[in-house]
Amino acid sequence: MGMLIDGHWEVFDHRTADGGRFLRADSSIRSQVTADGSSGFAAETGRYHLYVSLACPWAHRTVILRLLKGLEQAIGLTVVAPVIGDYGWQFNEPDPLTGASHLYELYQRADPGFSGRVTVPVLWDKAHGSIVNNESSEIIRMLNREFDAFARHPQRDYYPEALRAEIDTINERVYRDLNNGVYRTGFAQTQEAYEEAVTALFDTLDWLEQRLSRSRFLVGNQTTEADWRLFPTLVRFDAVYHYHFKCNLRRLVDYPNLHAYARELYQHPGVAQTVDLGQIKANYYRSMRTLNPFGIVPLGPEAAVLDFGAPHGRDRLQTRS
Repeated sequence: MGMLIDGHWEVFDHRTADGGRFLRADSSIRSQVTADGSSGFAAETGRYHLYVSLACPWAHRTVILRLLKGLEQAIGLTVVAPVIGDYGWQFNEPDPLTGASHLYELYQRADPGFSGRVTVPVLWDKAHGSIVNNESSEIIRMLNREFDAFARHPQRDYYPEALRAEIDTINERVYRDLNNGVYRTGFAQTQEAYEEAVTALFDTLDWLEQRLSRSRFLVGNQTTEADWRLFPTLVRFDAVYHYHFKCNLRRLVDYPNLHAYARELYQHPGVAQTVDLGQIKANYYRSMRTLNPFGIVPLGPEAAVLDFGAPHGRDRLQTRS
């Protein structure tokens, strides 16, 4: 593990804790692409490129939105190697766009004096040879609306104005207790911090189970941003978080509604191709040596537990208006 300090790579474990509680550093590059170019970054076809890991849940949501909006031809995509080494995320072969061997080199090009974590996703501007944004929640908002002129499915809106307040409320809890909650559980450094995080995590899973017993999706009568922000955590839960991060009060398969809901999202056209459980397991078990010193990747769970292609039966539910 490591990070850039004044533009130089330093190898050390940069995770921070407050009273044993894991603290996630905020993403630090937050410019915006806009349809009209008023931000200084105009939406154009072929200008922007996404760097992602298929193992990373934060990057996963951007891969899904790019697919759902039909932006594959407008925005390029590069997938980094799944295992994080001493020099962070690395490319399987030199990056064709920049010649870089490691992702941190792109951060150096964007800002030679950059200090901070080197994370995916990265939205790269080929015109200026620089990073526009590395915050996944903001990138998916850009993909949802700013590139509609180049999207195959511009009519699809995953953050509709009428539902934004409800989506934001759900996103806030899901981020705190699940998306980031699994990390707060797994990287807790005291028993108190661990129990605090794992209790909140399963309280939220219980809440979602009840919500999804009445509604096919989280908000409204279609999938929204809220669903696609939750899905990457759910699809990783039994394979990684249950074991590796000690989120083991229950498994996803122990929640009938939540598990069926995850299967329905997985079976949404094209989404299955964004899920690579081999890369996911390799990343978590081989990269996080403080939790798994020998980098041994478990064989389980058995295939039936991870069969997201099984019938979901969610179409029996009437979605809310």
